[in-house]
Amino acid sequence: MKKALIYGILGSFFFAFTFLLNRSMNLAGGFWLWSAALRYLYTLPILALVLLKQRALGPILKEIGRKPGFWLLWSTVGFGLFYVPMSFASAHGESWLIASTWQITIVSGVLLTPLFGRPLPKKNLALSCLILAGIFLMQSAHIQAEGLSGLGSVIVPVLVASFAYPLGNRMTMAHCPGGITSTQRIFGMTLCSIPFWLVCSVIAFVRSGLPGTGQNVQSFMVALFSGVIATRLFFGATDLVRDNPKQLALIEATQCGEVVFTLLGGILLLGDALPTAAGFAGIALILAGMVLSSLVVTVQGRAAHSLRGCWRT
Repeated sequence: MKKALIYGILGSFFFAFTFLLNRSMNLAGGFWLWSAALRYLYTLPILALVLLKQRALGPILKEIGRKPGFWLLWSTVGFGLFYVPMSFASAHGESWLIASTWQITIVSGVLLTPLFGRPLPKKNLALSCLILAGIFLMQSAHIQAEGLSGLGSVIVPVLVASFAYPLGNRMTMAHCPGGITSTQRIFGMTLCSIPFWLVCSVIAFVRSGLPGTGQNVQSFMVALFSGVIATRLFFGATDLVRDNPKQLALIEATQCGEVVFTLLGGILLLGDALPTAAGFAGIALILAGMVLSSLVVTVQGRAAHSLRGCWRT
């Protein structure tokens, strides 16, 4: 569990580059749909080279060949319906605001648990509501500044993304054979989402022409830091606790670390405006929810271990 937790927190650090670099590209005039498509178009060859070096490309291609429709559907959901809305939202708010709002995925992930034949982890859900309260508090400050249009341009697309990402992740994780690694699974989802990204690229070209050099370079950095490093860490962490819904909910909660990393990076590197007092209070509630979730899972784990020890004696 400790290893999965470390992976999750490290993943949140590298995921923060998504919000920072997307915001940077938008400030430089890059079209948000290119930012979405280029991330995965660059991620695919990087992952292919990794698997070729490991001689691990064959098994995942064989697995996709067994169920191509399944992989096309859930890869498009998990990556396409996740990242297009996130990129759109990044064009309408500071990087820390998008990162903070994204933490609604912690609640979404808990609510998805019954779909996979597991009981709803009620304590995790209660603590997730604390995180949700922080998000609403933060969004209220944003709406006061931007009006109701700020709600539709940030929270609605992020809400869609918050369900799509854990749903795609969990569906492919649940149906993959045990021998498929997290890196192979990410490659499979990236490969099978490419038709969707090619359509997005055509739309982006018609709307704005070809992306500039700066957007290509920064998109490659997003692909490397978030698409490869962060996703491998996060998927690896969820794989380690895949059979424990409470621990899985906690690992998904480690994404709260993105808020702190993005807030610091956005203010120091991009000149993002500081959150208001309500915004800081919302961020504090989000982080408190993550810490309390960690404590609950730790206590539950120790209690279960002690109980098993009693039975053995």
